[in-house]
Amino acid sequence: MCGVVGIFGHKESANLAYLGLYALQHRGQESAGIVSSDGERLRFVREMGHVGDIFTKNRLEHLKGSAAIGHVRYSTAGDSTLRNAQPIAVDYSGGSVAVGHNGNLVNAPELRERLEADGSIFQSTSDTEVIVHLIARSRELTLPERIADALRQVRGAYSLVFLSHDKLIAVRDPMGFRPLALGRIGDAYLISSETCAFELVEATFVRDIEPGEMVVIDKDGVRSLRPFPEAPAHRCLFEWVYFARPDSQIDGRSVHRSREHMGRRLAGEHPVPADVVIAVPDSGVAAAIGYAKESGIPYDQGLVRSHFVGRTFIEPSQQIRHFGVKLKLSPVHEVLRGQRVVVVDDSIVRGTTSRKIVSMIRGAGAREVHMRISSPPTVGPCRYGIDTPTREELIASNHDLSDIQKFIGADSLGYLSLDGLYESVEGAALPAAGGGPQGFCDACFSGRYPIAAEKPARLRQLRLISA
Repeated sequence: MCGVVGIFGHKESANLAYLGLYALQHRGQESAGIVSSDGERLRFVREMGHVGDIFTKNRLEHLKGSAAIGHVRYSTAGDSTLRNAQPIAVDYSGGSVAVGHNGNLVNAPELRERLEADGSIFQSTSDTEVIVHLIARSRELTLPERIADALRQVRGAYSLVFLSHDKLIAVRDPMGFRPLALGRIGDAYLISSETCAFELVEATFVRDIEPGEMVVIDKDGVRSLRPFPEAPAHRCLFEWVYFARPDSQIDGRSVHRSREHMGRRLAGEHPVPADVVIAVPDSGVAAAIGYAKESGIPYDQGLVRSHFVGRTFIEPSQQIRHFGVKLKLSPVHEVLRGQRVVVVDDSIVRGTTSRKIVSMIRGAGAREVHMRISSPPTVGPCRYGIDTPTREELIASNHDLSDIQKFIGADSLGYLSLDGLYESVEGAALPAAGGGPQGFCDACFSGRYPIAAEKPARLRQLRLISA
């Protein structure tokens, strides 16, 4: 998962990009970058680390111009190194262009192999660089046409922002896996992965960029293009479950309200006598509130999260993730001691984090611990931009409910049904014939992948190491 922003027509575009990335920090914590345009040339800053640490006053002053794009990254394709930080900025025969990418291309290894055989030289292991090479090799005349030509050759998930000296271009793949929105502040236009970035800079939400749409913004205003064949939409359900910030709206649906409905439905599907409902913060809070409202069991803060520790799910190293759980959460003994506790979380991936949380709550004196999960069991890895583990590492892919309950040490365990998840997100149950409603990707819960992956291939490691 990554986050992208774009600004066109504002004298403080780099500062707005910085604020937008700050709002999207939850979508990636490995690296961040901003590329700006002053109408003649592109300037960039890219570093490993967090947005607030990278963009000092001096660096932002270096990023002159009235247009900019920005990116926060965590890796699903390519190593976690500075070489793979984005936006990528290059010079080619048609001028200069920069690109920031949220998503994952399933045919990137095949395309890369073909391009290298034709003489292309890659500087990174990121799948995004494939797009840059395809743009440079295109015989189309304009940048929008070159981008469309390149993207017709890729398969997978992409929400993209491009910047040239005089244009900002945003593109969402035909299936719409990843979110992308258009906003406005005065006469300037903004692009963002989530609407929460608009709130921070006091911009107005205009609309979602539709699946398969290309939005071109330049001195003449905004125009919409449809350069790709139509395809069934497959918006990622996990955005509503976990990844998006609760104060965002995705495709017209409130993330917070959807999560609250998940909790309400979960209480109906898996009731249990208890004294208190608590959440695993932060992503479990809205669902826990919904569970408490529906069940009538009081909600309280039984776990406190340190906000100086990043989201453990998106840390690139398992060792860091393992250590981060201990740093991240602390029990409130006065809330838990002697109580029958319902603890609500958004998902169970490997099961190791849930096991530690249950143990922590018991250690604080809880009499019973009942785990409730506001999504179905995660049975398949994501191929489209979320860093879920391999199928073998996913505990629900090879263990039944009783085995998982025993492993995490809970007195009971209940998952939200897939039907309940769909009803919470879009207000409609699954069709009687089975399968998910049109418009969503539920592959991680159902194993139904809308785009088949290419034959696995391992990219060669780069031998050059920067100083």
